[in-house]
Amino acid sequence: MTASPPPYPPPPGAAPGGTPRRAHWWRRPWVRYGALITLLTLSGLVILALVREQTGTQGFLVGLGLAVLPVPLLVAAFRWLDRVEPGPWRNLLFSFAWGACAAALIAIVANSFATRWIATATADPTGADTLGATVIAPVVEESAKAAAVLLVFLFRRRDFTGILDGVVIAGVTATGFAFTENILYLGTAFGTDQLTGDSGIASITAATFFVRIVMSPFAHPLFTVLTGIGFGVAALSSDRQRIRRVLLPLGGLLLAMGMHALWNGSTTLGQYGFIAVYAAFMVPAFGLLTWLVVWTRQRELRTVRAELPAYVVAGWLNPAEPFALGSMRARRLARRYARRYGGRAAARSVAEYEAYATSLAFLRHRGRLGRADTDFVTRERRLLLELWHRRSAARPALEHAARVSAPRMPVAAAPWAMHGGYGAHGGYGHPQAPYGHQPYSHQPYGHPYPVHDPNPYRS
Repeated sequence: MTASPPPYPPPPGAAPGGTPRRAHWWRRPWVRYGALITLLTLSGLVILALVREQTGTQGFLVGLGLAVLPVPLLVAAFRWLDRVEPGPWRNLLFSFAWGACAAALIAIVANSFATRWIATATADPTGADTLGATVIAPVVEESAKAAAVLLVFLFRRRDFTGILDGVVIAGVTATGFAFTENILYLGTAFGTDQLTGDSGIASITAATFFVRIVMSPFAHPLFTVLTGIGFGVAALSSDRQRIRRVLLPLGGLLLAMGMHALWNGSTTLGQYGFIAVYAAFMVPAFGLLTWLVVWTRQRELRTVRAELPAYVVAGWLNPAEPFALGSMRARRLARRYARRYGGRAAARSVAEYEAYATSLAFLRHRGRLGRADTDFVTRERRLLLELWHRRSAARPALEHAARVSAPRMPVAAAPWAMHGGYGAHGGYGHPQAPYGHQPYSHQPYGHPYPVHDPNPYRS
């Protein structure tokens, strides 16, 4: 009798005999997390000291209070985009911290050094400031922010599966960067007003607040999102398309630099240059990108509805689930239903079920297009087992959500069913068959519970 091979390949790092090899110390997760946290902490302390030195304590506090205002709105907007397949909160926390600390520190140091060097070499401080704002700053700042997207793309590849992931990571990174930059600009403006005695609407602080917080809080996220889209499209490419996976992020980064340079250079185009660039380029670009990411979000939901029925046929999912999982309203209803009858634990299980099912649909979609990685079978099996472990909490909630959110369509009864024919006693017209609902029924998916929905979580 010959020994049969193992059903799955050994885990990465395993020795030929199946015994895991001890990883080098620098590859251990706690070493990497510790190094990253140390880097961001030191960057944060240094940037805090630099900003406070330039603005003063009072200016720093005023700038901090004003700069924080758009942050919750921007982060909430990117979280809304990420609701289809929510990424780990650690990725978002890292992105914001990188933008606010590491990228801001790199920008301040590099921009200051480059501007001083140009001023010394050309003996033209005014020209050096203009060149630094329109050429040096876009290159340095967009490269520093793109580093966060690159790190997530390389080391959190399973969480980076498409365009929306790139948009969210890039947008949150840029939100953190803009937060620190706004503290610096608003704090400096407040210090200037303190010296000149200006206050109220006529003050430099009010003007800076209006331009940076009211008119253009989306400016930095808009630039960096172009880089994120490049990485997102690259994530959709297969491993064999290496040139495309390199060129697309670089193309997105160059577009981000170009738009950033145009925005910074608008102040040199005359009295109305800023307004012209804002109206002709920034607002249309913001509207176009907003439409693109919303359309991509709806496309991902359609992918969920299209790919999951295969697992219904295989018996892993119930017939109602592809529809419910492909609708954000139905997902929200399912979580609310689970929380009402099963508590927070049930709601959390439903949310995890929705996330794993979405990942499964995207994995199958990539596999069907020939873009799956070599561990497709292992990942598919793992995702299916995660769904199976949460089915008792998720299925009643999703079936309820599907029943409530599905459009009601009148269905005429078969003629033989009204005369005691075959359909009245079983077979194709049986009322409990999937999708075999009665006329104007409230249970189009054969829900196993009565219409009044008793608590399915009651023991």
